[in-house]
Amino acid sequence: MHHTRPQRAVPAVYPQCTRPGPSARCPLLPTMHQTRPQRAVPAVYPQCTRPGPSARLPTMHQTRPQRAVTHNPRGSRACPRRSRPCRTVRGGGATGEGRGFAERPCRKSGPLAVARGSRCRVRGPGRAMALYSAAASVLAGLQRRDGALKTLVYKSRFQNMKQLYALVSETLRYSPVLDSIMDGAALLKAEKKLPPHLAKVLVYDLLFGKGLKCGGRWKVLVLKHRARLQAELARLKVRRKVSCNEDLLAATEGVIQAPQVPRYVRVNTLKTCKDDVVDYFKRQGYSYLGRAARMEELGSLSGKQFLLDPHLPELLVFPPQTDFHENRLYVAGHIILQDKASCLPAFLLSPPSGSHVIDACAAPGNKTSHMAAILKNKGQIFAFDLDPNRLATMSTMLVRAGASCCDLASQDFLTVDPSDPKYSHVTYILLDPSCSGSGMVNRLPAEESAPSSERLQALARFQRKALSHALRFPALQRLAYSTCSVQQEENEDVVWDVLQEHGTAFRLVNVLPAWPQRGLATFPGAECCLRACPAATLTNGFFVAMLERQQECNSQDSSSSLPAEAEVDSGAERSQDGEGRGPRAACKKRRKKSRCVK
Repeated sequence: MHHTRPQRAVPAVYPQCTRPGPSARCPLLPTMHQTRPQRAVPAVYPQCTRPGPSARLPTMHQTRPQRAVTHNPRGSRACPRRSRPCRTVRGGGATGEGRGFAERPCRKSGPLAVARGSRCRVRGPGRAMALYSAAASVLAGLQRRDGALKTLVYKSRFQNMKQLYALVSETLRYSPVLDSIMDGAALLKAEKKLPPHLAKVLVYDLLFGKGLKCGGRWKVLVLKHRARLQAELARLKVRRKVSCNEDLLAATEGVIQAPQVPRYVRVNTLKTCKDDVVDYFKRQGYSYLGRAARMEELGSLSGKQFLLDPHLPELLVFPPQTDFHENRLYVAGHIILQDKASCLPAFLLSPPSGSHVIDACAAPGNKTSHMAAILKNKGQIFAFDLDPNRLATMSTMLVRAGASCCDLASQDFLTVDPSDPKYSHVTYILLDPSCSGSGMVNRLPAEESAPSSERLQALARFQRKALSHALRFPALQRLAYSTCSVQQEENEDVVWDVLQEHGTAFRLVNVLPAWPQRGLATFPGAECCLRACPAATLTNGFFVAMLERQQECNSQDSSSSLPAEAEVDSGAERSQDGEGRGPRAACKKRRKKSRCVK
C-alpha cells in the first residue's frame, strides 16, 4: 500500500508509522498494513491528483462502484465514468484531462454548465436565458425576412429545437396582445437598453407562460415593471370583455384561429410499451379514460385526463397545452411528442419488419423514428435531407429514440440514382417534401400561413419532381406522399399530375375508410386521399396519399389509374369470371387455374 499510494498520508490510520518511503515497515503492527480490508472509498479524493500513469491505485479505483455526480463542498467532483475524479475548472476553462463530466461556471452565460469534451450543455437559469436569447434572435430574423420559422430555428443550433420552436410560436400567437400590453406599460420607453424582441419573449413567459426562469439583469429589468404589466393585461381583458388569456386571441384581428388541438404523445415501442407508459402516467396523478370511441371525445379532455387514440394503437391523447418537454419519459426517448396527423404516413405505409425503406425528406426525424419502431429496427431506412444542420439534429433525435436501422445522408433526394444497387431492394418510400406549412395554422404566424402564388407554384414544381423521381425506383411497391399543407396545388394537383405521367403503373389506395375528411374531388378517385384539419380531425392541417404499384396482370387488363375500389365499382363488366369482382379477382382466378392445370 505504501508503494502504490505515495500521496496518502499513513499517519491518519497508523500513528506509529511515520516513514513515508516504500521501505517503511511498522514494527508494532507488522501485518495490519498487508491484511487490513479495503476501506470504502469516499466520494472525493482530494489527495489523488495523478497527472501521469506512474502513480496507480489499482484496487480501490477499480473496485469502487460508479456513483452519480453530486455536488461537493471541497470543489472536487467524483466522476461516474472515470477511475479518478474530475477537477473543478473555474473561470470557464476546459475540463482538462479525460472524458468525464465536470461542472463549472460558464464564462458566457454565468450559470452552472456541464461539459463533456468540447460540448457545453447549459443547465439551470442560464439555460432559460439562452432559450430566451435564441427566441429573440429568431423573432428578429422573421422580421428581417431571413427565412421561414423552421429554417431560422434550425439555424440557431439551439440544443432543444422543439422547445425553442414552441416558445417562438406561442410568442407570435400573442404578438398583438404583447405589443398592446408593452405599449400601455411603456416598458421599452422606461428600459431603453432592453432589446424589443427579447422584451416580447420575456413578457410572454411572465404573463402567459410559466414565469421567468432566467437570471441576470434582463430579469431584473422586466420584474421591475411586473405590476404595471399585469395591470395593463387586466385592463385589456376588461376592454375586450374577456375573462381568460385565450379569449384575447379570439378578439385579436390578424391572428389565425383554430380549435385547440390536443397534445398527442406517441409511445416509442423501441424502448417501452403502451401499458408501461400508461401506468407511469397513472402514478403521476393522471386519469386514464381508456380508448376513445369517437373522435369528439378527444376534444373534451381537461385537467390530467388522457385517452388512447381511436385510430392509432400507440398514440395517447392529453388536453391541449400539456407540456412534456421536461418529462423523464420524453428526455429518455420513451415517448415522442408528435401530432396525430404527422403519425399517419408511417402508420399507413406500415412496412413489414426487414424491409428496405427510403425516407426522402427525413428531417427532423419523427416519421423516421416511427418507421424504425414499425420495422422493430429490423431492415434498413435510407434517410435523406439536404440541410446538414437539420440532419445533425435528426441524428441526435434518432439516437435518443433508439433507432439503429437508419442510414443518414446529407444529400438531395433528387440526385439519388434509382438504379444504384444499394437501393435495389427498396420497396417502400415515405415522401414528405418541403411545403408551405399552411396546415399548421395553430402554430405558425399569420404571414406564413398564406403563401403567395409564386411560392406555391415553386413548391408544387419541386413536389412533382420529387414524387415522380420516387416512383422510378425499380422495386418500389408502395409510397406515402404527405404534406403539412392545405393547399390544393401542393396536394391533389401534384398527385394527379404524377399519376397521369406514369400511366397505369401506380394507383391510389383507399386507406382508413372511416376517416372523416377525404381529398378534394378534383379528379376521379381523389376521395382515397386523406385530409386533416383542426375543425374536423382535431389535428394540424395535413394531406396523405398512398400510391401502390399495380400488378403486371392488372396493367394488361386495365388502362385506368383509379384506386382499386373505384375501378371495381365502375368497371365490373371487365371482369372475366362473370361475377363482377373486377380485374384483380380475375387475375387471381387465372393464376389459380394455371396452378391447377400444372
